[in-house]
Amino acid sequence: MFANYLIGLREGLEASLVVCILVAYLVKTGRRDRLTPVWLGVGAAVVLSMAFGAVLQFGSSTLTFQAQEALGGSLSVIAVGLVTWMVFWMRRTARHLKAELQGKLDAALAMGTFALVITAFLAVGREGLETALFIWTAVQATDDGVRPLVGAVLGLLTAALLGWLFYRGAVRINLAKFFTWTGAMLVVVAAGVLAYGFHDLQEAGWLPGLGNQMFDISSTIPVDSWYGTLLKGVFNFQPDPTVLQVVMWAVYLLPTMAFFLRRAAAPAPAPAAAAPVADSARS
Repeated sequence: MFANYLIGLREGLEASLVVCILVAYLVKTGRRDRLTPVWLGVGAAVVLSMAFGAVLQFGSSTLTFQAQEALGGSLSVIAVGLVTWMVFWMRRTARHLKAELQGKLDAALAMGTFALVITAFLAVGREGLETALFIWTAVQATDDGVRPLVGAVLGLLTAALLGWLFYRGAVRINLAKFFTWTGAMLVVVAAGVLAYGFHDLQEAGWLPGLGNQMFDISSTIPVDSWYGTLLKGVFNFQPDPTVLQVVMWAVYLLPTMAFFLRRAAAPAPAPAAAAPVADSARS
């Protein structure tokens, strides 16, 4: 549940920051009449994300077991790739997010109403699709459709609240540090998703070694215990992983985390602002 809360919070905060900047910029420049296209784009992106999640859930339920495992494993690998890209991209651009989005908004305003709809749609839709895919893979991995969804919804609601507080100027936060810490945690989560994805591909018969276990500590950490459930929900921990699972977990986690932390420790080219969107919108 915590892992899904984290992905909902992070992805939702990215989207809410974008919407916050768009709305604040339009309000402060006296263009309130252009707010409707922004909300239309946001609404369309939300509907698309929900529809994508529904297609994944109900479409996969009609497949055979092998096909379900193959689909789940493949999408897990894709989800890890998207989350990894998102983690590095957001950490790199967090300090300059406001200026970058205002440049795009100026261009959209010059092109007209439809461009505003597309700008808001693309900004929110990307995070929405990534969230839907990642949450779906988490649901498949835990075989529990309730807690992952609850965690994701709580994360999204928290992100929406933070976005509103940013807009009102009530909260200031160092976004660069926030995305660095959450990014490091998501790298660990993604490693577990990747390992489980490879297990799915083994169960589908796409990869060998399903019966070749690295270790089995099921008696020490039962999967139905509270701590086993916690480890499963946060890290996708499995007490009896295959050799391939452990190898892929280590191959992804160690170099990715080392590269992420090394870049995070590098000096910034310019002083970091306390919060790119801290300016309150004024009527």
